[in-house]
Amino acid sequence: MQIVSISSLKGGVGKSSVTLGLASAALEAGIPSLVIDLDPHADASTALGVHAQPSRDIGSLLRNPKKGAVSKITVQSSWTEHPITPESYPRTTLDVAPGSAASSHLDRSGFTVKDLKRLETVIQGVDKYELVLIDCPPSLTALTRMAWAASHKVLSVAEPSLFSVAGTKRTMTALAQFEGSKLWAVPAAGVIVNRARDDFSEHAHRISELHELFGELLVQPTLPDAPVMQQVQGAAWPVHRWPGEQAAVLAERFSTILTGLLK
Repeated sequence: MQIVSISSLKGGVGKSSVTLGLASAALEAGIPSLVIDLDPHADASTALGVHAQPSRDIGSLLRNPKKGAVSKITVQSSWTEHPITPESYPRTTLDVAPGSAASSHLDRSGFTVKDLKRLETVIQGVDKYELVLIDCPPSLTALTRMAWAASHKVLSVAEPSLFSVAGTKRTMTALAQFEGSKLWAVPAAGVIVNRARDDFSEHAHRISELHELFGELLVQPTLPDAPVMQQVQGAAWPVHRWPGEQAAVLAERFSTILTGLLK
């Protein structure tokens, strides 16, 4: 099982969009997957067609973590049998551990070693998935750190802009410091560029800057600035099944990135 955190210390860069694109790629490839929505806003849950029931959300579960308990709250994404999609995915698992405001109790800067073990504990022993995607909140809180502690890989999402580049530097520095604590070590990390425009020189400059900063950690390919992604999310639909060229380009790139993640 590969556990991947999708993270950013700057909001608004499309972190949840990247999570959803990778979930769509996994579904299309027939990879049994789980999305854990740690963000208290729960945008990924909504876009996956899932809404948390009282006390059956990841935040509530983390209050008293027990080994393998995440399986008690998971819900099948509506993507697997979308009412408009020509073909469903009857043999493929895409489950969601729904997010809600209940996770706000851990959306804080202070944390203990016990806090860092919470998510790892509730995932432990659950073996029905080949991929677990964790959508982190856009801040360096106990929630983000416990996601890193449970993960095999961390993807930091960046836009090709001045402020996002600075935010990505903070994310990667924080990740290095986290590993330096010697309590946990994340085996691999990468930076994924989202909302890039080929016709915008500022974007080319910022992508070059990211490459200078992170070298081989920069994930290829970049993800284009495609307004269709907002339509896809609003319809709670996998991008791989959305019609049109924009969606097809996005879908292909997400599939390529997923293939690299699973190596």
